[in-house]
Amino acid sequence: MLSNIESVPFSTTIHVRDTCLCLHVQRAARALARRFDVAMKPIGLNNGQFSLMMSLNRPVPATMKSVCDLLAMDRTTLTAALKVLERRGLVKTETDPKDRRGRLLMLTEAGMAMLSAALPIWTRVHAQIDAELGDGGSDVVRRSLAGIR
Repeated sequence: MLSNIESVPFSTTIHVRDTCLCLHVQRAARALARRFDVAMKPIGLNNGQFSLMMSLNRPVPATMKSVCDLLAMDRTTLTAALKVLERRGLVKTETDPKDRRGRLLMLTEAGMAMLSAALPIWTRVHAQIDAELGDGGSDVVRRSLAGIR
């Protein structure tokens, strides 16, 4: 019976809309992701793939755990994202010789070339966003977000 359920006033909806940190961060994240996705589309990458590939740009192969931790991503999501990049020949995985259950992740030559092509695009778009946020704005946002764990 719907009539027995207590309703939430519309004013509460407006309050949550205007004050919810999660909503505001998600909206900003989606807007930023779209900007980078559009900018990188001509080279065939999206912002998530760029971030994942950048996380693999290391002097030694990365472990699944280290990448999951860096990107705040669960293992299943990372595995799915890696499969796409592996099929394109941009990333390869190998069994960890120290722990046969583990996988080591690394960029291929083609992956490094793609990352090199993407970096100037990221730099340009990031500079535009920095300019829009004004002097120190990006640093304030980063510091604020770093406080959320």
